[in-house]
Amino acid sequence: MPVVKDFFIALSNNKFMNESAKKMGPALGAKKVVAGVDIDSTIDTVERLNMRGISCTLDNLGEFVTTRHEALEAQQNIVEIMRRNYNANIDAHVSIKLTQLGINIDKEFAYKNTREILLKAHEYGNTFVNIDAEKYEDLVGITETLDRLKGEFKNVGTVIQAYLYDAMNIMNKYQDVRLRLVKGAYKEGPNVAFQTKEEIDSNYIKLIEHRLLTSNAFTSIATHDHNIINHVKQFVKDHHISNDQFEFQMLYGFRTDYAYELAGEGYNFTMYVPFGEDWFGYFMRRLAERPQNLNLILLDIFNKKNKEKIAVGAGIIGAASLLAIGASKLFKKN
Repeated sequence: MPVVKDFFIALSNNKFMNESAKKMGPALGAKKVVAGVDIDSTIDTVERLNMRGISCTLDNLGEFVTTRHEALEAQQNIVEIMRRNYNANIDAHVSIKLTQLGINIDKEFAYKNTREILLKAHEYGNTFVNIDAEKYEDLVGITETLDRLKGEFKNVGTVIQAYLYDAMNIMNKYQDVRLRLVKGAYKEGPNVAFQTKEEIDSNYIKLIEHRLLTSNAFTSIATHDHNIINHVKQFVKDHHISNDQFEFQMLYGFRTDYAYELAGEGYNFTMYVPFGEDWFGYFMRRLAERPQNLNLILLDIFNKKNKEKIAVGAGIIGAASLLAIGASKLFKKN
């Protein structure tokens, strides 16, 4: 359903919609997939997941950072998250985005912000810091920053997106770096990325197998696809690959029972837990990945407990209603 996916991706990039959504707090179904707006509620969520044998990586959501002040504020928030995690003695690390730290303002400025986070991470139990993948236009800046940091720090890694044609070459460049392997959540053109699910899935499996066979660094396999997960389980068994070399990852709020099942089977498991006021762009990208989750919006819109939110955010609710109706029609056509 490429038209539906494009629709939600466009909404995720709409600054007005993002800013309007902040006034409401997680709504339109987003509260199912966003842990909360503050650190306290997020730590409570992590503690509950830890009790089920699940580690967490925390993403302080942030979109459209355009000033140095906003970037420095984001950096300080991330440092505070690490400090609170350390003091609470919970099993969690952080995932960061370089656009949030100012890479589109000034690359050197973003590098210094990221390095400061890593220096603080060393103080707080040598917390692992994962540099998230973003749009293809940001890839060079991300890899250049990582290349400068990985020689000084061992607690930093990044993400490889399987839909990119060059994913294998990028991955092989970081044999000694902890990596998260994903299919890819942004819309990229046919000049740089595979366009069909079959092509992306095939390349994803190739990346996973090659990585597990050739690298001693830890690998996170981030997917909700049970077919790929079952393939990995059989692959590591056939090739005598230790469970200590990899983990499965899933997004908070998706296939939770399956996550508990995998953790219960003894596999390392991490939940990607987003939180913060800037929830709208993240949620729209999740809908782009799986438009069937549109029912989360519909359930939230018609929940009686949300009357006050609807009154405060009438404009965005109206937009979401049109979104729901329009996307539902697109489902039928596609």
